Amino acid sequence: MNTYKINSVENTLRALHQDAKKDYMRIGKGIVKSIFRPMQPSDFEHAYLPISKEQGVSIRQLIVQNEYKNVVEFGTSFGISTIYLADAVRQTGGKVITTELLESKATRAIQNISKAGLNDYVEVRIGDAMETLKGHTDPIDFLFLDGWKDLYLPLFQLLEPQFHANTIIYADNMDMAGTQFYGNYVLGKKQNYTSRMIDGGKAMLTACAA
Repeated sequence: MNTYKINSVENTLRALHQDAKKDYMRIGKGIVKSIFRPMQPSDFEHAYLPISKEQGVSIRQLIVQNEYKNVVEFGTSFGISTIYLADAVRQTGGKVITTELLESKATRAIQNISKAGLNDYVEVRIGDAMETLKGHTDPIDFLFLDGWKDLYLPLFQLLEPQFHANTIIYADNMDMAGTQFYGNYVLGKKQNYTSRMIDGGKAMLTACAA
């Protein structure tokens, strides 16, 4: 990667991580909306809900070291995690397919990915991931789960036929409600998957058995 690309990526990520520090106010407003009804994705339309810089660097390194090319992401938000993924596949000659339910968030993500100079390495699909990824038939090297938690398991099962012996699945926010169904499923299939908790129990890294 040339110096210009490196600077574009790192400068964009630095600005986004800085702005994401204000998320506690945006999240608070979303929680207030859900006091009298079930929580909805639109309640957090203006919140990043991002991965940390440390997570991003680790994920990028994991993809590059394993020379993964086919990456799928569930939950683009404003594009922080997508930029790390795209920066990785740019170095391996791959592509990221990412999904975002909310059009306003997807639009912001596309703008941020473009600022980072990585739009050639990303396809953003807008809408319900169970629909936008329904016809996905290409092998998946790396799956990143960071969208609505109740969908972790059904989306995983939808994409499971496209996994291979070297596929890795990174599921963030495993300490949040809704993810236990996914965790129980993966941990219950020890003949197919090997899993371990990382990031202090915040995330789960799962490898497909050979």
